[in-house]
Amino acid sequence: MESNRQKRISRLLQKDLGEILQLEGRDWFPGAMVTVTKVQVTSDLSIARTYLSIFGKDAKEVLKQVETHTKEIRHQLGLREKNQLRHIPALRFFIDDSLDYIENIERLLKE
Repeated sequence: MESNRQKRISRLLQKDLGEILQLEGRDWFPGAMVTVTKVQVTSDLSIARTYLSIFGKDAKEVLKQVETHTKEIRHQLGLREKNQLRHIPALRFFIDDSLDYIENIERLLKE
C-alpha cells in the first residue's frame, strides 16, 4: 500500500522524467517517442521504478539507450527536484507492456 507521500513523489517524478526524456531524448534516440506511463517509489524513497511506453523503434534497443543515460537523467532530475527531495532515488527503467496486454485481451474477446 502506497502512502500519500509516495504517491505525491511518484507523480512529481513522472512529470519531470517525462519532460527530461522529451527534451533530451531527441538527441539520444531519434525517431522514437518515449512516454513515462508510471513511476513507483519504494517506501524508503531509494528506488524509483519507471515504466516507459516506447513507440517508433525497437523498444529493447531504446531501453538500453535510456539505461546508458541513467546518470545524466538522474542529474537532470536532481537539478529540478533539489528543493523538494533530499535524495534523488535510483532510477530503474522497465518497458510498459500494458497496451500490448490490452490489445491481446481485445483480440481474444473478438474471436
